[in-house]
Parts: sequence; structure tokens; C-alpha cells
Amino acid sequence: MNLSPLDWGIILVYLAGCMMAGIWMRRYVRGVEDFAIAGREMNVNLGIASLAATEMGIITVMYAAQAGYQKGFAGATVGVLMALAMFTVGRTGFIIQPLRAAGVMTIPELFEKRFNKQVRWLAGLVVILGGLLNMGIFLKIGGQFLVHVTGLPEVHLKWVMTALLGIILLYTALGGMLSVLVTDYLQFLVMGLGIVVISVLVIAQWGWTGLLTQLWICWDGSRAEVGQTLTSHPFNPLHPTSWGWAFVLWQLLFQLAAVTTWQPNVSRVLAAKDAATARRVYMRSSFYFVGRWLLPVLWGVGALVYFSQHGGAPADSINAMPTYLAHLLPIGLIGIVIAAMLAAEMSTDSGYLLTWATVIYNDLILPCVKKPLSQKARLLITRMMVLAIGVFLVFWGLWYELPGDAWSYLAVTGNIYLASVFTLLVAGLYWRRATAAGAYAAIIFGAIGPVLFLVLNLLVTKGVLPASMKISAELAGVSSFGMAFAGMMVGSWLAPDAKNNSPAEVSQ
Repeated sequence: MNLSPLDWGIILVYLAGCMMAGIWMRRYVRGVEDFAIAGREMNVNLGIASLAATEMGIITVMYAAQAGYQKGFAGATVGVLMALAMFTVGRTGFIIQPLRAAGVMTIPELFEKRFNKQVRWLAGLVVILGGLLNMGIFLKIGGQFLVHVTGLPEVHLKWVMTALLGIILLYTALGGMLSVLVTDYLQFLVMGLGIVVISVLVIAQWGWTGLLTQLWICWDGSRAEVGQTLTSHPFNPLHPTSWGWAFVLWQLLFQLAAVTTWQPNVSRVLAAKDAATARRVYMRSSFYFVGRWLLPVLWGVGALVYFSQHGGAPADSINAMPTYLAHLLPIGLIGIVIAAMLAAEMSTDSGYLLTWATVIYNDLILPCVKKPLSQKARLLITRMMVLAIGVFLVFWGLWYELPGDAWSYLAVTGNIYLASVFTLLVAGLYWRRATAAGAYAAIIFGAIGPVLFLVLNLLVTKGVLPASMKISAELAGVSSFGMAFAGMMVGSWLAPDAKNNSPAEVSQ
């Protein structure tokens, strides 16, 4: 065990304070709109803190650090592309401005206004499928971080993460978006402190020049003392040994779709006071997403250099960074860092739980209800959905085996709905000839590539299928966008529908 009584005290005080703040907000929840989108009263500063905190979980730190461990500083490429996409969308208002002006609570709700109720329901189903599969590994990866940093026996992983999820479920189910926004703000402050502390210690261990020199030695491999070498170019993401052109091009499209379509991000747009506030939140948050990737990548680079000199690298590369931090962090600081990572995990999980529960209620259940529900019944259903998702996460997240690196899994599962819903948003908001038939085709065809990736690659991992059947993440991702757009165009051409509302009418 690497934790002292001081470390435990820091962690327990933080958890208690965060839970009390979240539960306190329950008194301000009067209906589903308060619960799901905070009454549309979110301002710029709170929006920035909430968006930054939600999109910086332990899973974020782990997959970014894994990229740094495997690809050096070229691993931060995804973060740079994400920041460019977010700034561009905020600056232009592409998709998010008409989406906020439409006054909807979720993205699929817009599709009923533009197409019909059936498109809304099918889109909601795809959003939930992609979102829950994406979130499914959060607990497992977060647990791996805590096990390797603290030295807890791995048999305790399930119990620790289940207990943490229980705390998150408690305040999220009671206070909804109001609790998420308040706790996100607290978590953002604690998380920022922990990130700075770790980054300073990593650089101080070798010095900036020394770290870059040692990284280059790991790439060269000829002078690595213990043999822990880097097979990917550490600075050039387009190098054949690194990400490569195909992956970078996929990520350009993927990140544009993510910042306009990923419901946890868009929920902040829909909770903003107006479209102008939403745009400012995006523009001012964009720079943060470079650091969101670059700093954990730095920790992964530090882990690579450390194990190249001392040996003892873990077999699974995703565990390299937390194992390294267990050697790096002194008593007291390790408690602050773990509190920061718990803050990151809690903010991400609470935001995602609320998002997917809102979609299930608003777009899968509500369209099937014939009689209007009372505010009390609607609120109860949404809260029950939060709890049901929590149960799913415990079982799926702690036994599923990743068919590759964590980022590829997250990107491809997100692609299950990003490609199709992005296509529907672009066509629905900017193309008058888009029809319901095109929407159906886009949803179905857009999910084919990611689903095949998950199924075939899992069977390859289990030895059921030969390795030649394995599908690359970039192929699954790019093909899903291409098939979704093709489905929309062909479907709309084959089955025109003059009854659809125009893009202008949807945004009124």
C-alpha cells in the first residue's frame, strides 16, 4: 500500500465535501428541465469549467498517457485536432447555433421536428448504444489507475469502483445537471491542482532537455540501458511508424463530429442561456483540450523514459503511467493526485450518466407514452434511468476485454452514433432535400463499420477468428462516415418527402 494516513485524509475529505455539495443542489430541482439542462441558465464561466471537467476523466488521462507511452509527443495529435475543431465550431456557430436556437433538450428531439417521431426514436437508440458502450470501460480503466498508483490488491478493484460509482449515482440521481455543474466546478479546481503537480514532478525528474534527449534515445533504441524502446516516431504523427495519414484524416473528421454531436458536450450547449453563450464556451474551452491530451502524454513519456532506465514495465501499456506515478509521487502529494483523479472520474461519470439517462427518457420512453406524464413521474423515470445505467456500468465495465488500445475502442464505439447523427445534423440543418428515408439509411449504414470492429476484433482476441480478420480503427471510423453520408444522399434521392419541415422551421 502506497498511501499514508495523510493521503487517506485528503481523499476522504474531498469525497465527503463533493458528495455534500452535490446532494445540496437537490432542493433546486423542480422538474425534468432543471434536472437535465439546469433550466437553461448556464453562464460562460460555469460552462467552461463543467465542459472541461466532464471531458477530463481518469479514462482520459489513461488513454492519453498510453498514447504518450506508445508514440511519444506525437501522441498529443488528437488533442490538437480536438482543440482546432472546438474553436472552429465555436467561432462559426456551425451546428451548435441552430441546435441551441431549436430549444430542444437532446439531439434526437431535433430529428422529430425535422423528420418524424420514428427517426427521433431510432437516433436515440443509436446514441444510447454508442454512448453506453463508450462509457462501459470507464470504471475498469479508472480502477486500474487506482490499483497501480495506490498498490491496492487488484481483487479490490471492483469494490472500490463500485463504491465510487455509488457516490456519483447518489448526487447525480438527486440533483441532476445542477449537481453536475456545481460538483464539476469543485472537481475542476482539484483536478487542475493535481495535473500541475504531476507535470512539474515529471519534468523536474530529468529536466525538459534531458527528457527530450532520453525520449530520442528510446526511439533510437541503441542506447537504451534495459531495452524499453519506442517503435513509433516520437514527434512526427504522420511518420509511417506513428499514427499515419489515414488515422490523422479520420481524426480530423471524427473531432469535428464529436464537438458538434457528442451529447455530453452538446448538453452544455443546450443548457447555455443562449446560442452566443454556447459559442463562447466552446471558443474559450478549446485551448484546454490541447492540455487535456498533452500533459497526460507528458506523463506517458516520463513513464517510457523511467522504464527504459530501470526496467519493470507492466505488460499492458495502459498501466505504465500509473505504475510510474507510484514510484514518482511522495507521501502527501499522492493523496492530492488521487483526489484529483477521483475528481476527474466523478465529473466525467456524473455528466455522462445524466446525459444518457436524459436521452433514454426524452427520446426512447417519452415518444412511446400516449398520455402526458406529471412532472413528478417524469423526474422519477429520469432518475431511475440514471440508476439503471449505473448497474449496467458495474457489470459491463468490469469484465469486457479491450480489443486494442483504449483510445481506439472509445473512438470506434463513439463512431457508432457520431457518424450517423453528425450526418443527420448536417443534412437536417443545412440541406432542404434531406428526408426521413435518408435519415433511416444514414443511421443504419453508419453503425455497420464500428459494430463489425467490436465483434470481429473481440473474436480475433478470443482466438475464434484468425488475425487476418481484424479491422483497423481508422478503417472502421472512416467507413462509417462515408456510409452514413451515402445513405442519407441515396435514401433522400430515392424517397423524397415534401412533408418534412425545412431547416429554417426547425430552428425557430
